[in-house]
Amino acid sequence: MASLVIMRTAFGADFDVPDGYLNTPSIGIPSTEIADAVAEAVGRWRTGADRPGDFDEVVETSRAAFGRLIGVPGDRVAIGATASQLVALVASGLPDGARVLVARREFTSVSFPFAAQAHRGITVTEVDLPALPSRVAEHDLVAVSVVQSADGARVDLDALRAAAEAAGVPVLLDATQAAGWLPVRLDWADWVVAAGYKWLLAPRGAAWLAIHPRAAERTVPVAANWYAGGERWQSIYGLPLRLADDARGFDLSPAWLAHLGASVALPYLAGLDPDAVAAHCVNLADTLLTRLGLPPRGSAIVALDADPARLEAAGIVAGARAGKARVGFHLYNTLSDVERVLTAFG
Repeated sequence: MASLVIMRTAFGADFDVPDGYLNTPSIGIPSTEIADAVAEAVGRWRTGADRPGDFDEVVETSRAAFGRLIGVPGDRVAIGATASQLVALVASGLPDGARVLVARREFTSVSFPFAAQAHRGITVTEVDLPALPSRVAEHDLVAVSVVQSADGARVDLDALRAAAEAAGVPVLLDATQAAGWLPVRLDWADWVVAAGYKWLLAPRGAAWLAIHPRAAERTVPVAANWYAGGERWQSIYGLPLRLADDARGFDLSPAWLAHLGASVALPYLAGLDPDAVAAHCVNLADTLLTRLGLPPRGSAIVALDADPARLEAAGIVAGARAGKARVGFHLYNTLSDVERVLTAFG
């Protein structure tokens, strides 16, 4: 059963979204304005109309808007291409023998950069998500997703913050599956990372890392490059090393078209009522759960005991994660998408 691509208007934007598209946890659907901006940039690219410096403004726009979405000043935010690439800046700054705490079945872009440091004696311990705050004091760093990729489970941020502050343990949060639908203020965390191609509706290739001032000295610019220079266009040749003094000193050279799309997507999202967005997304997800006879979970992501092929046959675009079918509800989803899933379940 094929899905019909229809124009949906939601939260002041138009989306060309297929009916039954519930795969935002894998790939978000841009609004027509975001997609048109990228398409116009591709048109300029094919005619040689742009210059490298033309993209500086869009990078700064996406940087500032990401800060607004998570509640931190823009000068704390470094840019990159992927979450794992930016997490590696944190992993490289850990002392030899450090003990890292992560959630069991955590998305590996969070855990792998630390596990790759095993040659320095760094150990990574997995615990069940609800138990995470109670284990903080035994470790030197906690790294966890605000919302788990596999099933949408949410970490208890208040309990985690209290435990981390009491023990003096730094915290890295991955907001990739949260920022864009869940209202969050994460200025207390040492690091906050997110990729932009899911709930933030940007092209793949844009990511951000917010760095608390107290954590800057424990962050290593392992991919130091010209774009992170204090005077960007004066640092493209020759030594000495001369990086920016703020979070820009950890920048990775941007994927231009990705950040151009992000410069339209993130200000749009940051300008919405975050509580209204969360209520819309969570209501759809919890409606699906309750009508399936399951308890509501307060998350936009739902993992179902279902054959993903069965959903696909019903015209539903979903993900297959950890042995379950994963669906996610964003701005452009409606009750018709819920009904389509229910029909697939009979």
